[in-house]
Amino acid sequence: MAAAKLRKSYRFALRSSLMVTAVFISLLALFLYLFGKLDWTMILISALLLFPIAFIVMQIRIERFIYRRIKKIYDDVAMLETSSITTGPITTDMKTLTEEIEKFAKDKRVEIDTLKIREEYRKDFLGNVSHELKTPLFTVQGYIETLLDGALEDKNVRRKYLQRASKGVDRLIYIVKDLDMITKLEVGDLNLKRESFDIIELIQNVFDLLEMKSAKKRIILTFDMEYDKPVMVYADKEKIEQVLTNFLVNSIKYGQSNGTTEVSVENLIKNKVIVRVTDNGEGIPKQHIPRLFERFYRVDKSGSRSEGGSGLGLAIVKHIVEAHGEKIYVESEIGVGSEFSFTLEKSESKKID
Repeated sequence: MAAAKLRKSYRFALRSSLMVTAVFISLLALFLYLFGKLDWTMILISALLLFPIAFIVMQIRIERFIYRRIKKIYDDVAMLETSSITTGPITTDMKTLTEEIEKFAKDKRVEIDTLKIREEYRKDFLGNVSHELKTPLFTVQGYIETLLDGALEDKNVRRKYLQRASKGVDRLIYIVKDLDMITKLEVGDLNLKRESFDIIELIQNVFDLLEMKSAKKRIILTFDMEYDKPVMVYADKEKIEQVLTNFLVNSIKYGQSNGTTEVSVENLIKNKVIVRVTDNGEGIPKQHIPRLFERFYRVDKSGSRSEGGSGLGLAIVKHIVEAHGEKIYVESEIGVGSEFSFTLEKSESKKID
């Protein structure tokens, strides 16, 4: 270990003692020579006595200096645990010591940069949560205040405003439910009910559920090919349906009118398949792709919520897929379209031919 080597180093004191001894013996020899009493035996004895004394004194003094000064620096900047500096010898190898300090400083810089990124993310998250909750809350508050101010007496206005307020409450409930789910996913508190099922049949069911929504946008939901045989996978059917629904709803929301959303299921490796949802919509700018799965992150920064949703859909999808121990991917190009994909484990009972 570098720390062990650091404490065992006595090179500085050794070299310094040699220099002190050499200078002193040279001066002693010169002095004796000038007075005609040059005695090499005395010079040798003096050197043998001086060197260990100089080494011990210098080593003790330097160790105490470094222990008091450098340890205080470590403690002040919290770069090293106090327990890691023992009461034993401290290094006198300044090169090694400098390298250690630089290493700790580099680690701290990385930690500080990470904390700054997390702080920015926290600010964005709190701002987004506030915005998402504020809009429906103010809507409900506005309609209720209008009713209390006198509109309550008009039966037609009363019914209309109560219906609008109800929609605002529904949106709040929708956001809170999604927040609750993503919290459970993040702490690993969501129990997956794994079972063997046909992913092709599940995709077709989602197609049927979204038929009217896609028809309004004139977007065709289709498979990439005709699947004559079931493709059996082992996962939580309800949660995977939620993943597919989110991808397909997004492809309808942000797809081009008269467009197509295509779903394919392909062999990936021996025990895995990959499900791809590809559209020919407007595409996603590259700078947004790394943050797509963050909570409340939206590519559209205009603040418009005309497309609805809680802003948590993709974050929930990512956590669901990862809770299965699987991977999720996204590729997109402006003006061409986007592809979201995720892997699933094949069922042991059946496999794709």
